[in-house]
Amino acid sequence: MPMVRYTITFTGRVQGVGFRFTTQNVAQSYGVSGWVRNEGDGSVKVVAEGEPPELDRFLAAVKQSMEGYIAQARAESSPATGEFQGFSVRR
Repeated sequence: MPMVRYTITFTGRVQGVGFRFTTQNVAQSYGVSGWVRNEGDGSVKVVAEGEPPELDRFLAAVKQSMEGYIAQARAESSPATGEFQGFSVRR
């Protein structure tokens, strides 16, 4: 199955609530790589690569873990680049 990249922007009360570190911890349970970071507009951006079913499970787990804080999640799909090793928190 081909690898893809999801770029997800989460809005709501997603900064200052442990969102990045929760996302990083969730990622360790799935076959995904990439990063998460806070954006200047108060949103959180996640870039993750993996097989589509695994990315969907990862995204669902993040949403479930942080559901009380997320107002909206916008996802875009693109071809994977294979540039990531592991999953990190970026600043």
